[in-house]
This record gives sequence, C-alpha cells and structure tokens, in this order.
Amino acid sequence: MRRVLVLGGTGEARGLAERLAADSRLHVTYSLAGRVREPRTPVGEVRVGGFGGPDGLADWLRREQVEAVVDATHPFAGGITANAVEAAGRTGVPVLLLRRPGWQPGPGDDWHHVASLPEAAALLPGLGNRVFLTTGRQGLSHFAALDLWFLVRTVDPPEPPLPAHTTTLLARGPFAVEDELALLREHRIDVVVTKDSGGTMTAAKLTAARELGLPVVVVRRPEPPTAPTADTVDDAVRWLESVLGTRDPAEEHPHAG
Repeated sequence: MRRVLVLGGTGEARGLAERLAADSRLHVTYSLAGRVREPRTPVGEVRVGGFGGPDGLADWLRREQVEAVVDATHPFAGGITANAVEAAGRTGVPVLLLRRPGWQPGPGDDWHHVASLPEAAALLPGLGNRVFLTTGRQGLSHFAALDLWFLVRTVDPPEPPLPAHTTTLLARGPFAVEDELALLREHRIDVVVTKDSGGTMTAAKLTAARELGLPVVVVRRPEPPTAPTADTVDDAVRWLESVLGTRDPAEEHPHAG
C-alpha cells in the first residue's frame, strides 16, 4: 500500500482523506494539531498532536515510509505548513499545499485589508465601537487594550487576555446569511473583523455585512513557502495520482478492452 499523510483541520482535508480512504491501494493518515477540542474527523486513521517540528516530522515520514504529503491545514497555520515543506524537502517526499481560494470583495463591500492582527486592532477605533471579532480564539490579546465592545465568536472558549468588554459566542459553521444578519442587528455591530479563510463555511458574515453597509477588516493570508499548490480536492487527487502513479488505467483509457 502507498502511504499518504494528510495534514488536516479543514473541510477540504476531510473530503480529501475520505476520497483517498476509498482507494484500497492507499494507506492514509489524517493528522490534526489538536487545537480544537472536538474536531470533525474523517473515516480512517487519525493522528492527533504535533510531530516535534520539521526534524520530528522528517523522522516520522521516514519511519512510516510515507510517499506523499498533502498539507490541507488552515491558510493561517503557517508554522505547520513551513514544517511540512521543510521536512518533505529533507526526505525527498513530494508535498502539495491544498488551499481553497481566498475571498474577493464584490460591489458594495467596504473591506479594509491588513497584514496582521495588530494592524487590525490599530484600525478598529476609527471604524466603530461595537466589533464582531471572528479571527479565532488565539491572538485576541492584540485587542485587549482597546476600549471597544466585542462579540467574539469561536469554536472553543477563547484564551485570555481578552478585551474588557467582551461577549463570547461559541459556535461552529456553516452559518446562514439570515442568521448572520440577525446576529449583527441584535448586537448592533459597527464593524466585522475576519481572517481571509476563504470557503463557504463562514462567508455568510461577509454577505450580511455588505447588506448592512458595515466595514469589514480582513487579515491577509501569510505567504506560503514555495511548493506545488491545489485549490480543490479534485486537483489534489489528480496530483497524488501523478506522483504515486496510482491512476486507474480504465480511467485513462475508458474504452480499452
């Protein structure tokens, strides 16, 4: 069996792992960092916890005789991605970055792009007093000194320090536009803050902000290391078929025989 490591934590990662698990020629390990308390996991082998940096991951790849790595982690999990690319380079294992495309502003959007959470915090006082903060539970300390009101939505309870005036909402997407509109109106939100995660799971807040004429502060994605990339699960499967040589001959020559 050909051994594949999928670094997960996203819907695309779960979809890819489940697609690959259906191929009897492959042994797929789905790995999670363990930062979410009750993660959604695919069928098949699941590994939770870090590898010990690029050295530990390289050792693991050699020991497990892995032949391909797909990093399908969150676009902002920069440390994990850097470790994966470095470990793959040391071991000669092909690596692919599976990244859904980022969000793009449309007509009527009032987006303010920033490079980091500190930049987002610095921009907020000029945009509004009541903030819907959806950047995850880590890094909220950058907003702690602001004398603004925050509605913080995370999957797991956020880590202190938090802003003095904070209401926490624990919820996991997908979210509907109607619900996001009701939430923004109920809490009288002036400005929305988000990371450019991309995808449809949490995009409804952007539509709701547009309909209400609210500004949105969007934290840009970090630049990934140099490596092959794919936007979709289908593209990732095709890449794996190419590097592993596992394409079904019947698919390449459907009328053969």
